[in-house]
Amino acid sequence: MTSVVSLAAPLQSLSLGEYHLAYRRYSQAGGQGPTVVCIHGFMATQEVWDPLARLLVGSCPVITLDLLGFGASSQPPITYDIATEVDALERFCQALGLTQVILLGHSFGGWVAAAHAIAHPERVQGLVLLAPAGIRDDQFAGRYRWLMPLLWQSVWVDRLLAWGSPLAAWLGQEQTWGELGWIRQQLQQQPVARQFLQARHRPEAAIDTVEASLGQIQAPTLVIAAGQDDTIPLWHCQTYAAGIPKARLHILPQAGHRLPRYAQEIAPVVLEFLAGIGLRES
Repeated sequence: MTSVVSLAAPLQSLSLGEYHLAYRRYSQAGGQGPTVVCIHGFMATQEVWDPLARLLVGSCPVITLDLLGFGASSQPPITYDIATEVDALERFCQALGLTQVILLGHSFGGWVAAAHAIAHPERVQGLVLLAPAGIRDDQFAGRYRWLMPLLWQSVWVDRLLAWGSPLAAWLGQEQTWGELGWIRQQLQQQPVARQFLQARHRPEAAIDTVEASLGQIQAPTLVIAAGQDDTIPLWHCQTYAAGIPKARLHILPQAGHRLPRYAQEIAPVVLEFLAGIGLRES
């Protein structure tokens, strides 16, 4: 698929009183239809959406957003939960006059998008969920308990990562060790990611998952799953697709969890979905 030439505005900041949200707006002459608002995943920022935004903007306006607590958006010292992110997203849409939107979210961003569609059905005209989180999975905490030491506020964690790098390279694990260093850096920089892992390492902490409320989502929905996903199990995506009345599931067999990297494969699927539901310009 050939990329269209698009114009991405510089990173902008929208003040919402006590905090601000950072975003980019992509536009092109001829691009019509409702605005697609792209919501990034757990340890990411709006920058991951640039390749996909450039492929979509020929058909509709696109906004990529740094969620509250991420990237260039404010990081206020508050308790972060899904309701907080949904409220910030709703205020963002109101401030920009986006009466109806298509929410496109990946992983944690998919969870926020689905929760927003449940809380504000009048605003969400369609949903595209890429490997969405937000389904209760009592095994999830156990699978990621090994990440907890990366949350420790100790210089010894950083020293261990630095000292272990030569050994990891000698053992052929340089990429894996580098990934641990990246995760450590992101957890130190992003209060939302750090808080979520600290507060939800027990199954009973999963109090705001959305599986029980999926039937309330009336917007047409496309769920895209990654066939090689080692973070979000396929059955999570299947739960979304089965629970939302107007949903369909599309699987990319060779893709891993970081689905925004697969822009060339995802763009035609998303464009077909948008055309198929006959969305009118908002």
